[in-house]
Amino acid sequence: MIAPEQVPTADLIRVRRQLHCNPELSLVEHETAAFVAAELAKLELDDVRTGIGKTGVLGTLRGGKPGPVTLLRADMDALPIEELVEAEYRSQRAGVMHACGHDGHVSILLAAAQTLAERRAEVPGTLVFCFQPGEEGYAGNRLMIEDGALENPHVDRTFALHLFSGLDVGKIGVRDGAFFASADEYDLVIRGKGGHGAMPQLAVDPIVGGAYFVTLLQTIVSREIAPKDPAVFTVGKFEAGTTFNVIPAEAKMKGTVRSFDPQVRKSMPERMERILAGLGHAMRFEYELKYHWSYPPTVNDRATNDVVREVGRATLGADNVVEHDIVMWAEDMSFMQEQRPGAYFIVGARGGEATSFPHHNARFDIDERALGVGYEMMVALGLRG
Repeated sequence: MIAPEQVPTADLIRVRRQLHCNPELSLVEHETAAFVAAELAKLELDDVRTGIGKTGVLGTLRGGKPGPVTLLRADMDALPIEELVEAEYRSQRAGVMHACGHDGHVSILLAAAQTLAERRAEVPGTLVFCFQPGEEGYAGNRLMIEDGALENPHVDRTFALHLFSGLDVGKIGVRDGAFFASADEYDLVIRGKGGHGAMPQLAVDPIVGGAYFVTLLQTIVSREIAPKDPAVFTVGKFEAGTTFNVIPAEAKMKGTVRSFDPQVRKSMPERMERILAGLGHAMRFEYELKYHWSYPPTVNDRATNDVVREVGRATLGADNVVEHDIVMWAEDMSFMQEQRPGAYFIVGARGGEATSFPHHNARFDIDERALGVGYEMMVALGLRG
């Protein structure tokens, strides 16, 4: 266990707030990556690689004891959100905000890398500090894999964490098997026939067709998927029309599909197509559906997850390591965990009303005590063979 006086709280907060003030969107995290690389260069690591997966950074530390090659990961990107948090460290970039805690992840891993480098003789095996771009929908994790992030050295196992406003500060949440959902996307165009709003019999209304589709889409989950298999359909965008008395020629929709079971995930496009074909025949519209496979479920390896449990109980106390329910968000760390045994856990960041807003909300913030918890976990995992 790390004594409280040894946790670099001031540095953790300073770096997190610096990054929070200067957020960068996915795959253009140039300043963030440069800052990370400069900080790693101070640690006399064995290797620092930049430009991995466009803007990713990898630092390699060879320990003084035999052991596995362990990758510790933090994501770096922010979101296209105008921040509403009134704080001295609020975003200085219009329309861009760290609304998911990635600024905290970078701060945690940088501080852990410094401590582990100082304790190099105690480190079993080799550590790879992975600072990843493009998690927010751009599959930066996969891009880093394609650029060799899991090789030279060959990674044996991975660990990652996520600050979470749905869990009290001081606690971590773990779960074996699928923890986070898959996340796929679709684009739909419904094509009808435009006309006068007063003479609908001469038109084919794509808005009405689209409205029926939104409703019927939910029956896939409620009537076709077993209740034991969680799944979500969301229509996040519905655009149609130009004014009050014109029936438009087309309507456009965009949304996300979430699931945990691979077979359920695979079946979703066919289920959507079947509803659209029948509805289109009944309501006389044509359609074009484009389905985009994105992130697979994030699945935790039991043995690797047990390491997190053991380290967490020793570091934080048994009462602060909780078995957590599934979370419907998605994570592109799933790509690495498809190729290597991995464990992904959540770190509580809720310390009151101000830090209980959901992720991707313009008022999202964290209780900064969570940074110390994440730091202690990453250091302890780095020292665990």
